[in-house]
Amino acid sequence: MTRHHLIPRTLHRKPRYRKRHDREHLQTAVLMVCRPCHSHLHRTLSERELADHYASREALLSHPEIRTFADWLADKPDGFVPKRQARRRGR
Repeated sequence: MTRHHLIPRTLHRKPRYRKRHDREHLQTAVLMVCRPCHSHLHRTLSERELADHYASREALLSHPEIRTFADWLADKPDGFVPKRQARRRGR
């Protein structure tokens, strides 16, 4: 399990987020997720999207791509690591 900061740490010093959240909330708003899910979250959403629209477990699971991935992964055995799709090289 890994710690996913609901407000990404790179945004903690931005005035926009300091006005909305107190320091304690910024540091303690954490969700424990498995490594494959954590990687998928950051591949799917930008840090600003995460902070502005998906700063809770329920909000994250309301995103169709994240919900589909989480449902798919739930059926897999413990320790399962999905293969990443190969990146396509631009020509």
